[in-house]
Amino acid sequence: MQSAAPFLDRVDAGRQLSERLGDRCGENPIVLALPKGGLPVAQEVARALNCPLDVIPVQKIGAPFEPEFAIGAVAEGGAVVWNEDALRWSGLDETRRKELVEAATVKLQASSAAYEGVRAPADLHGRTAIIVDDGLATGMTARAAILACRERGAARVVLAAPVCARESAADLSREADELVCVLEPDYFSAVGRWYIDFSQVEQDEAVGILRANRTQAPAAQHPGGKA
Repeated sequence: MQSAAPFLDRVDAGRQLSERLGDRCGENPIVLALPKGGLPVAQEVARALNCPLDVIPVQKIGAPFEPEFAIGAVAEGGAVVWNEDALRWSGLDETRRKELVEAATVKLQASSAAYEGVRAPADLHGRTAIIVDDGLATGMTARAAILACRERGAARVVLAAPVCARESAADLSREADELVCVLEPDYFSAVGRWYIDFSQVEQDEAVGILRANRTQAPAAQHPGGKA
């Protein structure tokens, strides 16, 4: 029932997630939100940990026969992951997969452009990257974000969300160095089921969060505490 949802909204979920993260933040952490829904959650985590906040734009790759069904994802920087089972039964050849990646990349670049002027991709070398979303269902976009962080030199990658489908948790735990969730229900249904208020995060709100963080962020933005 919606009235029994454990999270009031994304801000409340972020505070609960911050408590669960505790001191498992690693060396020189940075919080990376999966936009747009992950941003209000990540803002609370970054505030609690007193560390910088950025986004890691990711675009799902939809199946040709059902665009809403994610068979892969591409992240900022070009990291690509696939649902191997879906690829096998879809019969997509290399040429068609390349076309799907290119189409998803165009969408990714368009969505990333909304954040120009309020962020620049952070230097992750030697840092602990804490990827935050408002919930993890299949985890496809999270997997792309994890790979992107590895390719950008993160020393450690923590994946954190208020709620994660139990059936996805095992796979995600193998790909991240650590998975931190407040809830891992057996019956997941949908992310919004676990929130009383799961209103859509508008682009203006997402940009505003990053703009506010830019003016309030801690001085240590790079490994070794260099500003």
